[in-house]
Amino acid sequence: MTAPPAGAPARPVVVVLDPHGQEIRAAIEAECPATVALRMATSADPAHRLALVGDAAFFIGGIAPISAGLIAAAPGLRLIQKWGIGVDKIDLAAARARRIPVAITAGANAVPVAEFTLLLMLAVLRRLPHRAAQLRAGDWHAARDEARLQARSLRGRVVALVGLGAIGREVARRLRAFEAEVCYFDVQRAPPAEEEALGVRFQHLDALLPEADLVSLHVPLTPATRGILSRERLARLKPQAIVINTARGELVDEVALAEALAEGRLAGAGVDVFGGEPPPSDHPLRRLAVPGLVLAPHLAGSVFDNVAHVARHAFANIQRVLDGEPIPARDLVSPG
Repeated sequence: MTAPPAGAPARPVVVVLDPHGQEIRAAIEAECPATVALRMATSADPAHRLALVGDAAFFIGGIAPISAGLIAAAPGLRLIQKWGIGVDKIDLAAARARRIPVAITAGANAVPVAEFTLLLMLAVLRRLPHRAAQLRAGDWHAARDEARLQARSLRGRVVALVGLGAIGREVARRLRAFEAEVCYFDVQRAPPAEEEALGVRFQHLDALLPEADLVSLHVPLTPATRGILSRERLARLKPQAIVINTARGELVDEVALAEALAEGRLAGAGVDVFGGEPPPSDHPLRRLAVPGLVLAPHLAGSVFDNVAHVARHAFANIQRVLDGEPIPARDLVSPG
């Protein structure tokens, strides 16, 4: 691998590619080991990021795209560390060409995302944002009367989890407390003992969808999963079904989802992620005003009390590289 540029700092440089506010920056800085020099982006401008990375040994990236150009601009790069688990914004081919390993913080965001998934389920079932808007508009009695007719309980609902990784498992554990019936599909079926412990049953995806009251997506974005909830599969859902997406927007045909909601062919959706972020003002889901639709700006993993936990996880992998130790297999996406 190419040596770092002449005049590089004595300590290897870690560049955090996503801009953060002062409190988040302080929380990350507090976890940074003394063995590295930390540099943090202050803008999402690609040119700003490019200017930061010339002497970088390590990248930490969350939602920031890590392109071939950005990788090429850091000749001494030793590791690309993802903040979270989704690597669809990282040019893995460019990393492999440079023999740069790519790692994730496996499981670090699982609990916050699972909690937010349940929040979306309940908010859609109860149409909470719509009821809050009615209250603010002075429609107290209308809100209460409509709720009695339209709101639904999570108890007894059939919840289909598409993906049973770390997040899917945490969602399943929480759904047990709500007495929901949980089924799942994953390309790798869980061992029978784990299925029993989680209270879930396996079904193939196309058999799962027609019986589901709620469908919740928990798979990474890959060529195989892109558009997994296609127009055809959305058409197989019950008219009273609800779609929940806290994974990646590209997993769903967003136009077809918006049409199904607008035409009453689905009861609702809770959407935290979009195919392009931020979604433009003319995005079909942003333009849609129906009571059963709840939108959020990619918030599922964003809780302050998890920042230090994820930062420790990321810096631990960086320290392993510095110490010549292997990165744990569950974190290693590409060995370089």
